[in-house]
Amino acid sequence: MRVRVRYFASLRDAAGCDAETVEAACGLPELYRALAERHGFGLPAARLRVAVNGEFAAWDSPLSESDEVVFIPPVSGG
Repeated sequence: MRVRVRYFASLRDAAGCDAETVEAACGLPELYRALAERHGFGLPAARLRVAVNGEFAAWDSPLSESDEVVFIPPVSGG
């Protein structure tokens, strides 16, 4: 199935883009691992929040065709 993945902050910088459409024949943890390997993300999944279709989601939430996935890294403010 194809899903759209959006990136923010350090993940966007590492990926070199703010979004991409990818094949995801797996769950969210496996998807993140594959993307981390492809783009060199240094953050472990345990440090991220994930959202699916605009709603925060559990890492074991199922994916469906055309879902939008957002991996949200920790941010700091000042």
